Amino acid sequence: MGLTLFHVEWCPDCHVVCQRLADLGLKYDKIVVPDSRRMRTQVYEVSGQYYVPVLKDGDLVLTETADILAYLDERSQADPAGPPKATQFQSQARTTPEAPSQDDDHPSCRIN
Repeated sequence: MGLTLFHVEWCPDCHVVCQRLADLGLKYDKIVVPDSRRMRTQVYEVSGQYYVPVLKDGDLVLTETADILAYLDERSQADPAGPPKATQFQSQARTTPEAPSQDDDHPSCRIN
């Protein structure tokens, strides 16, 4: 089961996740998505939202940076023969996508 990271090059949260992946020596597929959120169709198809970073590991999809970092730490310490311990993540990924909003045209990682 491989890791896939959806991100944009200029996003500070994305840089933090990329750095953690590098620090842990984890291999992953990098998918750089468009700056405009509305154009991030790959992210939307995977997570039901347009924000990045998004990490996919098999059926698990994480959309919150803190959850991604915690998961990567657990994954790197897990027994290679088994999955990491179960954690309750606060991921905002939805199984049913919401309707696009006007904010989705703005090129930002996340609107606070």
